Amino acid sequence: MTPYGLAPTDPDVPHTTHPQLPAQGHGAEVPEAPEAPGPLLAAGDAADVYALSEHEVLRRYRRGDDASREYALMRHVAAYGFPVPAVQHLGGPDLLMERLHGPTLLQALAAGEVSLRDGARVLADLHRRLHTIPAPTGGVVIHLDLHPGNVVLAESRGPVLIDWANARGGAAPLDAAVTALILAEVAVDAGGDYSLAARALLAAFLAATDEPLQPALDEAIGVRVNDPALLASERDLVAPAAALVRSFATLTARR
Repeated sequence: MTPYGLAPTDPDVPHTTHPQLPAQGHGAEVPEAPEAPGPLLAAGDAADVYALSEHEVLRRYRRGDDASREYALMRHVAAYGFPVPAVQHLGGPDLLMERLHGPTLLQALAAGEVSLRDGARVLADLHRRLHTIPAPTGGVVIHLDLHPGNVVLAESRGPVLIDWANARGGAAPLDAAVTALILAEVAVDAGGDYSLAARALLAAFLAATDEPLQPALDEAIGVRVNDPALLASERDLVAPAAALVRSFATLTARR
């Protein structure tokens, strides 16, 4: 998720537009997208989510990427009791998933239904629970995109973490540092509508997390600037965001 993508939308209201694939070279025709299997609920950086019924959605990688790794990791963390949508891999780019009803944490924060302090605790608790799970490839499972827009406050289940495209095995502090950077990128965006709130949420998250972020911050910067989903203008926010995280983390450590 990019900083500019951190804006509240209604997950139960279908979007009416569908991103077009760019042409593959001069004069090339744009390949036709597969026929939509249902109303488009959400369009992410790399995948679209379609409503199939009140109980199921289809998540499809727009460029046909293989979703098997994401599927395997979601099933892995679910086996440890971590809150993820129930999922099946239909093959290739398609994941059939449980449809979650409820606002994202971002929407609930924007509406004042959840306080910034409580929102920070939700983020910190999800990190804490996730980082107890050993990764199949070594280390612990890390999400690397854990922010309020990727947490659904499901009516029947409470907070559920979605969008596992970036997840892998690694070190827990890196995961928390990436979350802090994402929040800080919104905070330092002077033209953003949510800058002040993101600044307060960042401070609350740093106070709530147990992870030592500072040693992992340089690696987290690398993760962010190499994210292909970020626009050039968004990459420009990473350095000032890192400076903000460092200053806040230093203040938190002194308390």
